[in-house]
Amino acid sequence: MKLTAEFPVDNHKEFKIKMLNWANQFSIFCLLDNHRYNFEQPAFECLLGAGKKTDIAASAGNAFPLLKDYCSTKKSFLFGHFGYDLKNETEQLKSNNYNGINFPDLYFFEPEIVLELSLDKVIIHADSNPDEIFLAVTASSAAIGKLMSGQTEIQSRFKKEEYIEAVEKLQAHILRGDCYEINFCQEFYAEKIFIDPVMVYLRLSQTSPNPFAAFYKLKDQYCICASPERYLKKKGNRLISQPIKGTSPRNPEDSNMDDANRQGLLDSEKERSENTMVVDLVRNDLSRICKKGSVKVTELHGIYSFPQVHQMISTVEGSVDPGTHWVDIVKSTFPMGSMTGAPKKRVMELIEKYEKTRRGLFSGAVGYVMPDGDFDFNVVIRSLLYNEPARYLSYQAGSAITFKSNAAEEYTECLLKVEAIKKLFQKQ
Repeated sequence: MKLTAEFPVDNHKEFKIKMLNWANQFSIFCLLDNHRYNFEQPAFECLLGAGKKTDIAASAGNAFPLLKDYCSTKKSFLFGHFGYDLKNETEQLKSNNYNGINFPDLYFFEPEIVLELSLDKVIIHADSNPDEIFLAVTASSAAIGKLMSGQTEIQSRFKKEEYIEAVEKLQAHILRGDCYEINFCQEFYAEKIFIDPVMVYLRLSQTSPNPFAAFYKLKDQYCICASPERYLKKKGNRLISQPIKGTSPRNPEDSNMDDANRQGLLDSEKERSENTMVVDLVRNDLSRICKKGSVKVTELHGIYSFPQVHQMISTVEGSVDPGTHWVDIVKSTFPMGSMTGAPKKRVMELIEKYEKTRRGLFSGAVGYVMPDGDFDFNVVIRSLLYNEPARYLSYQAGSAITFKSNAAEEYTECLLKVEAIKKLFQKQ
């Protein structure tokens, strides 16, 4: 990108909406939204990559080598995703379950235009005139349409009884020593449905603003994401992972009850144990690529409050040798431990056996790479995935299953996690 210019912004919230409306003219774009959370001091409030100069799409098998080769000639911004089913490449596994969304396993693009929005300014990087782009964004407005139409009945792949039976079978595997924690998910979906993805994202942002939100459009497939979780960030030689494990409901109408729920999460032996297990797994993953002795837990069992839930989040950090390629870092640590379990390969085999839907982009990662190789990727959870030609809408939710888990309570936790998304269907 040859040209860079900075422009003042009076109201960053309004400008953010204008950025999204303007970007929707492109067949490919990715908007990453921090919602004013301060996780590791992000350099932007909102980052947008729009239009495609070059791109790469790959399936599990040789996706990482292809991406690394693609990056060898690129010293520019990149945006894109890693799908969960890249596990088939990192661990030589298979995926045979139903997939109604069909994002590629891996996709990255070099954008034509990048906008970095902070609270009082926007920086525009482009090959064309940034002044004209700024004026076009400022003048943009949303097309008025219905949030959703067609069949809006939400179905689940599991009946409650089926879910409980599956959890009990997983606990039998734990008792036999096959694994000791597994992230088990279920899909909620709607067929024959039309949505306005931009309106849905804006509504979701109102009801559930989260620090790793994203609106990701890949031609006629969409990821509308309200994630609270960071998978992995690289800044210089420093790596930061912030796995989430542990959830309790918010009660905004009763501050005493809300505080009690927060404290109950912190005091829960079960939740702390699950979180610690995932932290150990992340430490092991980072140790594969980080310098010996550099991996440390800098925060254990931190409690963070979001609009719908309280979450238990830990932070694990490490250092890599200068010159370590960012693709090698991701390959060494993917998929993330919070969405798999331990031991990782065995639980991914069990996930494939007992879940009914291929995860695809869900529990993968969406994010960006800077020209210098620094990056930041989220965990794709609390997300709507939409295949426009198929008129198929999907969102998944899961929880950590251990031997001490109560299957009915785990089912309720899944419902809690999709509550924000369900509210989108209640009022139009």
